[in-house]
Amino acid sequence: MNYITGEDAVKVIKPGQRVFVHGGAATPHYLLQKLAERQSELWNIEIVSISMQGNAIVADKKYKDSFRINSLFVSQNIRSAVNDGRADYVPIFLSEIPILFRRNILPIDVALVQVSPPDKHGFCSLGVSVDIAATAVKTAKHVIAQVNPRMPRTIGDGIVKIDDFDAVVYHEQELPEVVSGDLNEINMRIGSHCAELVEDGATIQMGIGSIPDAVLASLTNHKELGVHTEMFSDGIIPLIEKGVITNQHKRKYRGKTVTSFLLGSRKLYDFVDDNPSVVALNIDYVNDTAVIRTNPKVTAINSAIEVDITGQVCSDSIGTYHYSGVGGQMDFVRGASLSEGGKPIIALPSITAKGVSRISSFLKEGAGVVTTRAHAHYIVTEYGIAYLYGKNMRQRAKELIKVAHPNHREELERAAFERFHTYEFERTEY
Repeated sequence: MNYITGEDAVKVIKPGQRVFVHGGAATPHYLLQKLAERQSELWNIEIVSISMQGNAIVADKKYKDSFRINSLFVSQNIRSAVNDGRADYVPIFLSEIPILFRRNILPIDVALVQVSPPDKHGFCSLGVSVDIAATAVKTAKHVIAQVNPRMPRTIGDGIVKIDDFDAVVYHEQELPEVVSGDLNEINMRIGSHCAELVEDGATIQMGIGSIPDAVLASLTNHKELGVHTEMFSDGIIPLIEKGVITNQHKRKYRGKTVTSFLLGSRKLYDFVDDNPSVVALNIDYVNDTAVIRTNPKVTAINSAIEVDITGQVCSDSIGTYHYSGVGGQMDFVRGASLSEGGKPIIALPSITAKGVSRISSFLKEGAGVVTTRAHAHYIVTEYGIAYLYGKNMRQRAKELIKVAHPNHREELERAAFERFHTYEFERTEY
C-alpha cells in the first residue's frame, strides 16, 4: 500500500455522504483538518462518531453549512453544537451501535480511522479505540486510514491488514490525553463506599473520571480482581502492577484485562502497547449482557447526573440539555445484576457544585432516564449506600433520603410525604 497525502485521500468524500470518524483518543485530527479545508466544496456531510477527543474542528460554527454531526454520544467538544441545534444526538446502547452499521440503518460511505504502523506481516491496529470502529471499517464503502507511529498496538479485534484500507496517509501526531486531577474528600468518600461493595475475586467495570479514580485508589487491599470493562484509564495500571488485578476468576478471557477502548495519559498508551495481558475487543462483545453476566461478581460502577427518590437514574441530560449519552451504563447495569453475586452501582456526589441536590423528588422536566427504577440496585453518595433492589417506592425514598445531602433531606421528606401519604417521613431522624 502506497501512502498518499491527506488532501488527496479526502477528495473521495462527496456532498451528502455519511462519514464515520474514529472516536476517543483515536480521533484522526489530521484527516479532519484536511476535510475541513474542503468545506467550500462540500455540503450536507453527516459526521457519525461516538465521542471525539480534542478539538472537534468540524463542529465549529463556521462549518455548519458543510458538516453536521450526528453523534452517538455527546462529548464536551460537541455539547454546544448539539444543544444549539447545529448537531444531533442518537440515544442508543453502546452495545447496539454496530447494528446500525451492519443493518444499514446508518450506512457509512467513508470511514476515517487512525491506526498503528503495520507490523512485518502488514497488519495495523485500531489501537486505543476498537469499540465501534472495527465494525465501521468492515462495513464502510471506503476507508481512509491515518497511520500514526504514536498509536499503540493493541491486541484483539482491532487488527486490520493495511491492504484492506482504500487509502493510507502517514502522519505522526500525539494522541489526545486525559489526565485526572487531584481527588477531593467527597470523591474519596464515594470511592471508599463503592470499594466496600467490591468483593475479592470480583470482576469490575468502571469508566473515567474522579469517582472511578477514587474507587480504584480504594481497592489496593483487595485480592484477585478481574477487569471486563468498556473502557479504562490510568487508575487500572497500579492495581495490575501490584497484583490486585489478576483476572484469574473470570470465565471470559481468563487472565486477560478486557476492554474496548482506552482513554488516559501517554503512560496508559505505552502500557497497553503490544501488551498481551490486555485485549481490546468489539463493543458488541464487551458490552453484551450475555457475556458480562458469565463473569463472577460483576461489580459495575457508573455515574449519574441525577437520581429521583424512586430510583430513576438520569445520566445523559440536565433536563432537556444534552450532556453526555446513554453509553454502556445499561449494558453493564443489566449484566452485573444477572451475574452471580453481581452488583450494579450508580455513584454520584450528593449535590452539584452550586449546592443543588442530585437526589431529587422528581427528575427535571425533559431529563432522560438511562437506568430505570427497576434496574437500579445500589446508589452511592459520600453519605453512604442506598440499596433499592426489591424495595417498594416508599422504602426506596427512605433509603435515598438517607444518602442525600443533609441540607436537602427535610425538603425530600416533605416531597415523599406528599407523594406516598405516609407519616413515616415526618418522624425520620438523622
